[in-house]
Amino acid sequence: MIVVDDQVMVRAGIAAIVDAEDDLTVVGEAADGAAALALAAATRPDVVLMDIRMPGMDGLTATAWLTATDDPPRVLVLTTFHEDPYVYEALRAGAAGFVLKDALPADLLAAVRVVAEGEAMLSPAVTRRLIDRFAHDTPRAAPEPARLDALTPRERDVLLGVARGLSNAEIGAHLAITVGTVKAHVNAVLGKLGVRDRVQATIVAYDLGLVRPHT
Repeated sequence: MIVVDDQVMVRAGIAAIVDAEDDLTVVGEAADGAAALALAAATRPDVVLMDIRMPGMDGLTATAWLTATDDPPRVLVLTTFHEDPYVYEALRAGAAGFVLKDALPADLLAAVRVVAEGEAMLSPAVTRRLIDRFAHDTPRAAPEPARLDALTPRERDVLLGVARGLSNAEIGAHLAITVGTVKAHVNAVLGKLGVRDRVQATIVAYDLGLVRPHT
């Protein structure tokens, strides 16, 4: 993992927390987006913990570049949620989720492990807050019926649950199906929509007008 933040103390603190874990290692630190790109090319990390607001190349631009590379790392955005209007755009750029700068060490480590395993880091509560704040201010594409028509009715139900920030267990309970069945439907939805994780699926659902804030 590499840590990208223009504040030395923030980088050092995160690195110390991560390196104390037996299964996690920080392979480098960067103070801006350009340095992060060079470091990622040299070290090929699994995860990049990326601040958004930095001098020079910001985290949003760096995230877009990183996620467009072959075999890209998973980008976990580091942010102060309530003050950051760019989180939604970072997710659009390919970030796998985000963690708050004031998160507890255990929550930070959990987030890193989640994205390292290929999953998206958006808790139900955070998903609702994120969408409520940013979705209505973000231009959406015109609905594409053909894209949605590729989903079965059950897959569309599952996508609705994902977009509302529900866990697999909550979706299963709501639809009266097993968690394993939910996982199978989620994988099918990701494949049909051509997205890699739940974050991107949520963005597609809002972009296509399948769900709206507060629905």
